[in-house]
Amino acid sequence: MKKVLFATTALVATAGVAAADVTFGGYGRFGILYRDTAAGVDSTDVTSRFRLQIDATAESDAGVVFGARVRIQQDNDGLANGVSAAPETPIDADGDGDIDYRGRQETGINGVRFFARSGGLEVGVGNIYGALEFMPGMYPIDLGLTGHSYDYTAYNFRGDAYDSDSNGAAGLNGVEVLYSAGDLSVHVSASDVGDRIAGFVAYTWNGWTFALAAQDSDIVGDTEWAATVGGSFGPADVTLAYAKNGDDTGVIGGTGDHWVLAGRFDVGAATDVEVYVADADYFTDTSYGVDFNHDLGGGTSLRGGISSTGFDTTLVDFGVRFNF
Repeated sequence: MKKVLFATTALVATAGVAAADVTFGGYGRFGILYRDTAAGVDSTDVTSRFRLQIDATAESDAGVVFGARVRIQQDNDGLANGVSAAPETPIDADGDGDIDYRGRQETGINGVRFFARSGGLEVGVGNIYGALEFMPGMYPIDLGLTGHSYDYTAYNFRGDAYDSDSNGAAGLNGVEVLYSAGDLSVHVSASDVGDRIAGFVAYTWNGWTFALAAQDSDIVGDTEWAATVGGSFGPADVTLAYAKNGDDTGVIGGTGDHWVLAGRFDVGAATDVEVYVADADYFTDTSYGVDFNHDLGGGTSLRGGISSTGFDTTLVDFGVRFNF
């Protein structure tokens, strides 16, 4: 993370504020992604992402920290010929029968998350983190270079989450309250999206973190409740996660239970391996994967992985990531 400190009142909007603390950080990644779908369609493409995150804060005389977070992000699978598409929609831009892009709404400043924080209490509004997304154990690993299908995220993105896409300055509309004290953490969030209200309680005991979450939503198939437990077991860090994402409809891509078992362990001084297996009522098959991460020093790393998704797609990636 790189920090720039603006210490003149000419650079802040409110009279009487002596300084603002602005931090720039993020990462870049680039490499190769191979995809082979259940329909027998395969492709090998260059994959890349650049993310610049800006965090700005100011502290009142009473010690309350006010701030905002915003991102500028570009994936190479963004807009095709200027036409937006739903996330991960395959697009044949030139009509030659090959997939040129997997559409995302990219490029630009995303929705802003504003917050006020004092001690262990924080209130956020706007493009909120979301209680289910922020729950301990919900992202037990980050597979390969690109994250692959994220089948190891048990709530399956059926709740509010911080959105990196270019929704403009207004972004999403939500509110959340986070509180932590020692080994206890609590997070409650609500938004206009399906009138969602979600929350989790987590507690760490003897090196293991236990978390329980629930959500009320008007959207059919949204997560109803979830539970995770994670800690060290011998040489490995392991996580077991479960989410009830609606009742089992027996429909592929529909709703139902989602289970995940994931682990991470070192295989050398600078290399670790991650593995997972996941199953859900709405998968066509069990999902599993393995990767490696090799630290090159200075915030740089070689990463690669292979997975078979819950919808019988094989993904293989390899490349470089650098944090700044």
